[in-house]
Amino acid sequence: MSNIIKLAVVDDHPIVIQGIVSLINNLENMYVVGSFQSGSALISFLNNNEIDIILLDIMLPDGNGIELCAQVKKLSPKTVVIAISNHTERSIIMQILQNGASGYILKNASVEELKNGIETALRGELAFSREVIEIIAKPSVNDLKGRPKFTKREKQILQLIAQGKTTAGIADELFLSPLTVETHRRNMMQKLDVKNSIELINIATEQLLI
Repeated sequence: MSNIIKLAVVDDHPIVIQGIVSLINNLENMYVVGSFQSGSALISFLNNNEIDIILLDIMLPDGNGIELCAQVKKLSPKTVVIAISNHTERSIIMQILQNGASGYILKNASVEELKNGIETALRGELAFSREVIEIIAKPSVNDLKGRPKFTKREKQILQLIAQGKTTAGIADELFLSPLTVETHRRNMMQKLDVKNSIELINIATEQLLI
């Protein structure tokens, strides 16, 4: 690799960005051209600059890396995206790969794993840290069922449930009957195979449905 590889780092924690930037800039033929704490800042930069590789966190203040990855690949198909995350849920790993990511590396990976991952992705192969390979190899029962689809109305109600609002409060806000709200709640619980609203919020959060 004789040419300088231009990278960008996207993470909502400045200390994480500083650490990754320091590691990357010490590697041969690699240079960080930009670091960003939000998806919108990255997209704005990408509109006017070329980036070879984006190291992308999953959780961001203005959205999530899964959706942002799809945006990046649409805007700049040749840009390679590697997720860098603490999330170990197999469903999240598979979702970002389906949206065009070329790899998934956990933040506890070694410098060598990160370097090898970048080089592997640049060769057009999928890059994973060792722990991610193990996660992918062992799907859970929920993974095999696939990610449930929620309607726009269900997502609205789910957000309000997560905010702690009551059935009556949600009904008033969305101009629905309490019975309709409860029906949507039961349907979502059935889709996620959970028994109560707390489990509903926990699983929905894990699967980035909220």
